[in-house]
Amino acid sequence: MVARPSERLLSLLREKLGLTGTKISCELGRCGACMVLMDGKLVNSCLVMAFQSNGKAITTIEGVAGEDAHGIQQAFMEEGGFQCGYCTPGMIISVKALLDETPNPTIEHIREGLSGNLCRCTGYGGIIRAVNRCCEKQREKQERGKTR
Repeated sequence: MVARPSERLLSLLREKLGLTGTKISCELGRCGACMVLMDGKLVNSCLVMAFQSNGKAITTIEGVAGEDAHGIQQAFMEEGGFQCGYCTPGMIISVKALLDETPNPTIEHIREGLSGNLCRCTGYGGIIRAVNRCCEKQREKQERGKTR
């Protein structure tokens, strides 16, 4: 796939690859709606030029699969971690990155991990509860694995 020299990763994902779960919002790197993982690291796709992603593993919300992602999504639903849902893909990508790096985060870790994401609907209480619920479920799963 050929990208224009001035094309951003966000545009490449949405317009050329049809991966529209990554949202367009501020386009200045302030809101987190366009978060993706690039080689496992959290980045704002609106700030990355398409050519900078050449040869890199890019994970969008569409590519987050498996039990962990489902667990994050389930926790968001159970704890009221979203209302309009526009920020949710970026939030889930950010939570995945956080939990991959820090499986048992403190409240300070959670706040720092989500500091690049803005939500205008929930006030963050449900989002923080969702991350805590996710961590609880991971701990329970680990405990069940130890007793077998």
